[in-house]
Amino acid sequence: MTVEPARITRAERQAQTRERLVEVARELFLADGYAATTLDKVAVAAGFSKGAVYSNFSGKEELCLAVLDDLHAEQIEGIVEAFSVKADLDGRIDAFVEWARRSVGSPRYTALEVEFAAAARHSPFVARELVKRHRDMRSAAAQLIARIAEQEGMELVLTPEEAATSLLSLGIGMGAMRSLDHTIDVGILATTMRSLVRFRPKA
Repeated sequence: MTVEPARITRAERQAQTRERLVEVARELFLADGYAATTLDKVAVAAGFSKGAVYSNFSGKEELCLAVLDDLHAEQIEGIVEAFSVKADLDGRIDAFVEWARRSVGSPRYTALEVEFAAAARHSPFVARELVKRHRDMRSAAAQLIARIAEQEGMELVLTPEEAATSLLSLGIGMGAMRSLDHTIDVGILATTMRSLVRFRPKA
């Protein structure tokens, strides 16, 4: 008795198509840059028609945002994992530094973010979407900082929101510098983190 393969629904097929397009677009955006990557190139490389791209994304801007969302999600996952190790605060910061050495300052990733951010100058849509994502990142970082402070039984001198803004700004700058000079040690990031985000015991 043969078993017929289960039929996938239209929604499942569209989700698979979207996932494939983002996967291929990610490779092309990182390899060739935002300007040089066209929707035609993405469609051909993914094995679809250009119409399939437009049925999932309004245009190249939205497709690149989906790629950046994937990249950001991977980064957030790595940071959360580092700060979730069973260790004291210093041990967690050390785990974060080890992650940062592997992840912060990828030349292709940094170049794509900078090139795409430049599009915000001429696109209110890109500007609006990037602001939204930056706020979401700061909010997620603030929640993580607040949770760690609670776990450590300590009170932050800076508010979680202030600490998140400071550390994200520092990390972005470090990433830009390391994308050009990978000899820069992210240990500097940990040293600054310890001095910037000071803790004191709760009364």
